[in-house]
Amino acid sequence: MSSEREHTLAVFIDFENLALGFKNRKKNDKFKIEIILARLVEKGKVIAKKAYADWASYAKYKEELHANAIELVEIPRRRMTGKNSADIRLCVDAMDMSYSKEHIDTFVIVSGDSDFSPLVAKLKENGKQVIGIGMRESTSSLLSDNCDEFIFYEDLEQVTQMTPPQLDSDLPEEKKEAFKLLFDSITALMRENKEVLWSSMIKQTMQRKRPSFNESSLGYRSFSEMLQECARRNYLQVRKDGKSGTLIVEGFGSR
Repeated sequence: MSSEREHTLAVFIDFENLALGFKNRKKNDKFKIEIILARLVEKGKVIAKKAYADWASYAKYKEELHANAIELVEIPRRRMTGKNSADIRLCVDAMDMSYSKEHIDTFVIVSGDSDFSPLVAKLKENGKQVIGIGMRESTSSLLSDNCDEFIFYEDLEQVTQMTPPQLDSDLPEEKKEAFKLLFDSITALMRENKEVLWSSMIKQTMQRKRPSFNESSLGYRSFSEMLQECARRNYLQVRKDGKSGTLIVEGFGSR
């Protein structure tokens, strides 16, 4: 096969739990939802994004979440217990989506709360892949051990990418930007341990990262032609699949 089926993701954010994890961080260590979303688009197409909290308590984060097209679900705080029911609403919404949206195959729970362990188990029982994301300080091992994959926010901050090739100075600026996007997408797929980097898979990843990407706007007749130029410049190592004729990227060049 020249490509894999594209995964579709639904993201559910327990924002109060996240806040517990980063409340003791340095004042200049700003929480960035973008690095979470950037990691997730490497895994597939994000279909839904919801965040749950009593937003009167987290008003300073609302603008950033809105800017990233995340639906903010208001959960008023309970006066008697001092807790809110965000976890209940999140679970109900996730299970409802699990049953009603069969095309969504991956659920992302952004929280470290062990109370979500039964939700994770039920989603997996329904044939869904479950990815967890949380802060180390506020993540229970009961939750992280039950997910198919668990990513710590701190690791996303410190991730070191494989060194991409150095671009030629004579390249037009728009090509430089496109090649950087290409290298970033290849690095992402390598991080996902993809055994074969088909050209179609790479292009899908690039378009998830930047929906406006189109190789024709750079003067290429096809995406393969763009890869072939990178190979000629020794940015990439590519080969043609013997059966399909599709280009496969084997790694970065020696530049």
